[in-house]
Amino acid sequence: MLILNSIAEIRNGIKACKVKRIKGMRFRKFRADQLFDGYTFREATAVLITDREGVVQDIVPESEAGDEIAYVEGILSPGFINCHCHLELSHLKNVIPPHTGLIDFLCSVVTKRGFDPAFIQLEIVRAEKEMYENGIVAVGDIGNTADTARVKSSSRIRWSNFVEVLGFTDAKAAENLAHYSHIKELMTEQLKRSPLPHQSSLVPHAPYSISPLTFQLINKATAGQVISIHNQEHPAEDELYQKGGGDYLRLFKIFGINESPFPVTGKSSLRSYLPYFTLGQTLILVHNTFTTEEDIIWANAFAAEQGIKLVYCFCVNANLYIENRTPAIENFINQHCHIVMGTDSYSSNWQLSMAKEVQAIKKHFPHLPLADLLQWSTSNGAKALQWDDALGSFEKGKMPGIIRISHDLSVSERIL
Repeated sequence: MLILNSIAEIRNGIKACKVKRIKGMRFRKFRADQLFDGYTFREATAVLITDREGVVQDIVPESEAGDEIAYVEGILSPGFINCHCHLELSHLKNVIPPHTGLIDFLCSVVTKRGFDPAFIQLEIVRAEKEMYENGIVAVGDIGNTADTARVKSSSRIRWSNFVEVLGFTDAKAAENLAHYSHIKELMTEQLKRSPLPHQSSLVPHAPYSISPLTFQLINKATAGQVISIHNQEHPAEDELYQKGGGDYLRLFKIFGINESPFPVTGKSSLRSYLPYFTLGQTLILVHNTFTTEEDIIWANAFAAEQGIKLVYCFCVNANLYIENRTPAIENFINQHCHIVMGTDSYSSNWQLSMAKEVQAIKKHFPHLPLADLLQWSTSNGAKALQWDDALGSFEKGKMPGIIRISHDLSVSERIL
């Protein structure tokens, strides 16, 4: 009995010390209907403790947290990681109608020119503000220009800048790479003023816009880096490599190209281009709307052999906006893929909300656990962009941002 009493006294003393320490250091404490820590939902009475700046200190039972606990209605979560966006296309909001199909959508994007630069900047500012207020703390952002650099240089979001290379022919491969390398240098120089960490890399646009030599040059320029590529958004992408024809020929004609400039391999596009990457890259494959399970199995095995990492990014609302369909997400889960999420751009989405992306997947795949979807949009995304040392989860020493998500997943907002 004496031993039991002593143990109880020690426990009470530890609790008292914890509370005293928290009060003395003026920590902040949060409790919600549900607390998601970046990996799983915690027990109902869990309290998140941070310092005043939002650096995580601990998650403890409410009985050990003391007083001054702020209650949050809904789900408390680390900040969202948006692994795929095109901030520079924000001026195309409501310009291209939904459900055009990918080929017509792409033709519209490349022919919608002549916007006032001031209007483009205004829409970039609005889109960045929307993402910040919605609780997005880091973005993998695609850009063909340096138009977003000014906004990013003072942004409170971390940016992984994917400077997107377009290069249909080998003849202009070196010239094209030099052009986009210059844009990357401009972006890097302007972001030196940013208060937050940032990174920039060259990335291939898509299998239907990158020639063999261009792929080779990008491989050499991106050793060990995080890069991305639009992957298998339309059946015509495979047809292009398997037969040399298909709907993409309509897109090529806009650029003055009358026949496919790409080699006919008889294989899917994924099996045709992935072997170009051999230098330890982390490659984010975006959309994957028409990727088969056979291709996933092949790609994962190839990546393991070559020492590259594959990440699969879903932008479900963009898929619904353009093609009115979703990827076969279960196939990627079955193959234990590293899955992340993105919003894509205002040219192909109704909003820039990661909560809405989670909501859309939950609507179309209701059997998927909510914890999995939130993990894809937080800790998985942080790992993919290699910022998991600071973002993505409520672990001691991290400053991942704190957001509230409504129970119906329709709204998210930044708390800290």
